[in-house]
Amino acid sequence: MRGVKPTIRNAWTVWAVGLLVYLVAVFHRSSLAVAGLAAADRFDISASQLATFTMLQLVVYAGMQIPVGLLVDRFGSRSVLLCGTVILTVAQAGFALADSYAAGLAARLFVGMGDAMTFICVLRLVSSWFPTRRIPLVTQLTGTLGQLGAVLAAVPMTWALGNLGWTKAYLVAASIGLVLAVAVLVVLHDSPTRRNLRGPAMSLTTVRRSLAASWAHPGTRLGFWMHFSTQFSATALSLLWGYPFFVKGEHQSDATAGVLLTLMVLAVMAAGPVLGWLVGNHPWHRSTMVLTIVSAILVTWTAVLAWPGHAPTPLLVVLVLVVGVGGPASMIGFDVGRTSNPPERFASASGIINQGGFIASLVLVIAIGLVLDWRTPGASTDYTPSAFRWAMATQYLIWALGLSQVYRYRQQARRVIDRRALEESTRAPA
Repeated sequence: MRGVKPTIRNAWTVWAVGLLVYLVAVFHRSSLAVAGLAAADRFDISASQLATFTMLQLVVYAGMQIPVGLLVDRFGSRSVLLCGTVILTVAQAGFALADSYAAGLAARLFVGMGDAMTFICVLRLVSSWFPTRRIPLVTQLTGTLGQLGAVLAAVPMTWALGNLGWTKAYLVAASIGLVLAVAVLVVLHDSPTRRNLRGPAMSLTTVRRSLAASWAHPGTRLGFWMHFSTQFSATALSLLWGYPFFVKGEHQSDATAGVLLTLMVLAVMAAGPVLGWLVGNHPWHRSTMVLTIVSAILVTWTAVLAWPGHAPTPLLVVLVLVVGVGGPASMIGFDVGRTSNPPERFASASGIINQGGFIASLVLVIAIGLVLDWRTPGASTDYTPSAFRWAMATQYLIWALGLSQVYRYRQQARRVIDRRALEESTRAPA
């Protein structure tokens, strides 16, 4: 099928539609963050059961990354993105109507499935439509502007739940997907030359070899652990535990908690373009950027958790701003994966890397719920500041693992790069 004229204007138009789909996916993913306490009351569940909503969503999201990457390599971004948009719309409508814990779990499962089918598609569109020198910046802009979905989930969703009620608020949110599905059908092209780009059929043997080759490269593993180490704190706060932590753990008002979550998203948006510029201009220092950012997040959390009594609001502002930088920092992992793999493995390698942060987030969401139940008497949701300190301290175990692996694989990746450079120099003519 014919494509479109390959101009930079068309590239930005295609990217804008893909970005809107991703933004709405982030909104659906984050919509439970401000509804956590309401969900606990609606379904009459404990903290561990409430965490299961997000846990299931993240399990599905992480588990779908490699299959989605393979689907994108095979069927193209347009088809997979359209499928994801439809699944998200139906799933969020189902969550609006759910009146039992089991029905709510089923709906969040499909939210995770549809969400998983968005980001990798947009990354593939970026790599197909933009020149190489612009890819790091546009990739960061994708992750950064996509977080506007979390802003919409923080303040407007809080208003909608309070004024429209659970069912109407979630049905209105679901209806956005209908418009986006039409936009995907009309506007999106997989590449400047083809509306639908199809890759070769892959046998199980071919799939195994492709994934094994991607994972065998230390650059892919480095990207995975970069993603693992940077985003889980922000994800756990934005998806579920931020609002209860600020309200119950730090005794902030509902409005202040919403503002803090919004500030975290604004930090993501501000840091993304800056990191995109830094990565594009200093590609040899990508792992150093990650190690520095994670260290800053760790130090800030330590200040909050060690503060006698409730941490002052200015310190909580610093916390959300620093933690927010971890979101775009995770995107550095995709750039490492892109430069470590051939184009035909880009989507599947991105799927591997994208699992990292969501596996870490899943572990943290579960751990916080379990510790809160352990430290809170009975089945009450009246969590204490002490319980939240214990729960949030579980992050240190994840940081320890992630930072050690980033350091390990950056050494291996550098050895591979040095060896490749030596081989190329020996083949070069005198």
